[in-house]
Amino acid sequence: MTVDVRRTSSNNGRDPVRRRRRSRACTGAAVVVLATTLGACTPDEPEPAAVPPSSVVVQPGRPGEAATTIAPEDYEAPAPASDWNQADVDFFADMIHHHLQALEMSELAPDRAASADVVALADRIHDVQASEIHGLAAWLQERDLPVPVVVDPGDGSGPRVAGGHDHDVEDMTGMLSDAQMAELAAASGAEFDRLYLTGMIQHHEGAVQMAVDVQVEGVDERANELADDIGAGQQAEIGRMQDLLADL
Repeated sequence: MTVDVRRTSSNNGRDPVRRRRRSRACTGAAVVVLATTLGACTPDEPEPAAVPPSSVVVQPGRPGEAATTIAPEDYEAPAPASDWNQADVDFFADMIHHHLQALEMSELAPDRAASADVVALADRIHDVQASEIHGLAAWLQERDLPVPVVVDPGDGSGPRVAGGHDHDVEDMTGMLSDAQMAELAAASGAEFDRLYLTGMIQHHEGAVQMAVDVQVEGVDERANELADDIGAGQQAEIGRMQDLLADL
């Protein structure tokens, strides 16, 4: 199934969402090597492999402790850190599914909601999460990892190729059940507004928890940054939805 996260009949002429990229900063060395000049690495050049020093190495101590020296034969280069782990992969793949359900929910609002504020909120959620889906899919594809659904970015670069994913979508935290989705689709007016807001609060709370989990268990810098963005943005929207719900 090809999923085009751009709106069809209700997109109001919005441009296709674009991928965002962020560069990584170069990490400095952990120890100071006397009588040796270390070249600075750049994002465009691979960091040189660590080699044993030819002179004494000064190893800084912990706060309040003096530095120590290490003989060249005792020097052990730090092991390179992994760029990503399975927790990062699960976060990107699962969040695609999570966002797609939010898009499906929000696309119901223009024809069913009674409140203009609910329609505006749904419109914003759709646009933000559609944009994030492309970034999530791109991260996986750039690492030759399977994208869980076919996502057409609409920018001429071609669809993101779909692949397998071990997690059960229905078990993801915050996801609405089939029964909840059917009830939402069948509702209209004030009842739709109530169901949409309560359902999306549940949905957002699940995404916030997913963001917290990857910040604890993951190692990828981009995953951590995106988790920050998603967690902060959706937590703010939860407060807005609670206010709208109280006014119904």
